[in-house]
Amino acid sequence: MGDSSRKIVIGDVHGQFDALMQLLGAIAPSGDDQVCFVGDLIDRGPKSAHVVDFVMNSPYDCLLGNHEKMLLDLLQEGPQQQQILHSWIMSGGQATLMSYEDLFHNPGIPSNHIDWLAKLPLYKDWGDYWLVHAGLDPALPIECQTAQQFCWIRDAFHASTKPYFEDKTIVTGHTITFTLPGIEPGEIVQGNGWIDIDTGAYHPRSGWMTALDVSNDLVYQVNVYEPQTRVLPFKEIVRSINPEQIRDRSAQVAAFS
Repeated sequence: MGDSSRKIVIGDVHGQFDALMQLLGAIAPSGDDQVCFVGDLIDRGPKSAHVVDFVMNSPYDCLLGNHEKMLLDLLQEGPQQQQILHSWIMSGGQATLMSYEDLFHNPGIPSNHIDWLAKLPLYKDWGDYWLVHAGLDPALPIECQTAQQFCWIRDAFHASTKPYFEDKTIVTGHTITFTLPGIEPGEIVQGNGWIDIDTGAYHPRSGWMTALDVSNDLVYQVNVYEPQTRVLPFKEIVRSINPEQIRDRSAQVAAFS
């Protein structure tokens, strides 16, 4: 028998509001369940504004992702503002701006949405599970980690030869799983003390949006491009990866941030 209350982590949404509604319909969270998004609610997909508006008015938790971080950085005055703007637009920010105009019939992002995004935590500790958008630097103690590591790190984290925590499994999004060696679209990945559940909801090679029920070892998935919903045991869809494979892979992953 599964637990009566569940702990559920939802991977990167990237503006795919309709798929998110389908995914939540399959999960059917109760008032006793804990649900947390790993960040990257926005950019690339067509309904980022709808996603943010829904999550901020829901009982669910959400972490800061690198795409929210880019947007917040853009709002800070500084010499790198134009560079940040260019990076954000090239990373799907234009679709986010269009979605806000579509939802609110006004250009720009409402201040209450910005305020909510600015207060998103960088990580969440569930005891046996520790949630963060991208990962941690295995060479740094936790008190020395910053948003740069929590929101952006990739290979240094995935290539770690030992778990960061002795008693916690880290659950992340950020890196699309099929960009890791030997992983097929829709599969989730585990390494030394971590699980990655970003299966590339926005990406035409995948389209899978994933949620992990860590209480019952179940994976919920819907596909953005095809009318598919599936619920699978964790062990049937997870693939393990060797740190050596990470160290040897090419730098092409940066294109999928």
